[in-house]
Amino acid sequence: MKLKRQPEDFQVEEMPSVTPGPKGRYTFYRLSKVGVGTIEAVESICRRWNIPSGRVGYGGLKDRHAATVQYLTIFEGPDHAIHQPNLNLEPLGRLERAYGPQDFTGNRFILVLRDMTEAAAAEAGRQLAAVANDGVPNYFDDQRFGSVGYSGEFIGHAWLKGDYEKALKLALAEPNPFDRADTKVRKAALQEHWGNWPEAKAALDRSSERSIVTYLVDHPTDFSGAFARVKRDLRGLYFSAFQSWLWNLMLAGWISRNTRPEQRVLVDLKVGALPFPVGLDPDQRKAIDAEPLPLPSSRTPPPEGPLGEIAAEALGGFDLAWADVRVKKLKDVFFSKGTRRAILAVDEVRSETFDDPLHKGKQAVRLEFALPKGAYATMLVKRLTEASGTDA
Repeated sequence: MKLKRQPEDFQVEEMPSVTPGPKGRYTFYRLSKVGVGTIEAVESICRRWNIPSGRVGYGGLKDRHAATVQYLTIFEGPDHAIHQPNLNLEPLGRLERAYGPQDFTGNRFILVLRDMTEAAAAEAGRQLAAVANDGVPNYFDDQRFGSVGYSGEFIGHAWLKGDYEKALKLALAEPNPFDRADTKVRKAALQEHWGNWPEAKAALDRSSERSIVTYLVDHPTDFSGAFARVKRDLRGLYFSAFQSWLWNLMLAGWISRNTRPEQRVLVDLKVGALPFPVGLDPDQRKAIDAEPLPLPSSRTPPPEGPLGEIAAEALGGFDLAWADVRVKKLKDVFFSKGTRRAILAVDEVRSETFDDPLHKGKQAVRLEFALPKGAYATMLVKRLTEASGTDA
């Protein structure tokens, strides 16, 4: 099975909950784009009209490797359109305030899965209909775990255990499948010279890694201080990745507790396999989705009862307790607090199978559905293919 063979194979349209009118200081636009990320598109618009980016408000970030439609406002923005080869911006009216994440309810998707056998394509369509009954587990998908390298170890876990040198080495020198060629060279040099900071510095070109190693030349054992010099947004991602995996394990345990063995299919993610529920009874789905699951963090009380037992087991696998999920020594990053629904509803479901023009003798299936905001459409694809047992 192949997804995203071309941008039109992955279409996303934001579903706004606001209605523009004739009055207001914020011009409301529809932004249609192909092969361009949201931030890149906004930067292009601001250059075109010579306006500061702070005047632009938008709801969510949309994948650059897709054909997407989303909405935005510009404070006192022009009432005319922009038409470029990969970007169209059309004014729809005005709002009294800036458009933001609170102003859309979800996204509509059109996905085309290609290079499939006839049986696999038909089964994917049937499974999409079944998902309307079961919903999709609200796991964080692989995009969340891009900082996890080949070892499978979490930088955030090493930090929580007080092994600051290991956290730093994982962040700077751990090989990752997504490394660019220049990054691979720097990581290899760091692996070879780790601990000999003058030699490591001499082996590195000008880079953020070299500046951190320069600090270690003068402070050779201050690994926490060196880690604090990693870009803040990256450090935030490291801890978010670990918290997200802990939450995934909690949901996995909760699903297992509320289903029978034949109603669970394991699906492989980058950092481990998780159970997907299939063929749920109505009462089972209600039980699983009765209340949102809290994100593990010492900033919130631990859950009680059966969910508390599941949380303790998930954390115990990393030799941690709920109270340990806090970032020490760093003042500018922390674990998020809040909750997340266990099961997501899938609406507006339709499917169509057709001959795949890109793969002779194979089938393609066009899947249409709507998901709440924040949901991973890729997780639904895993449910349709891997969890359904089809041979794509």
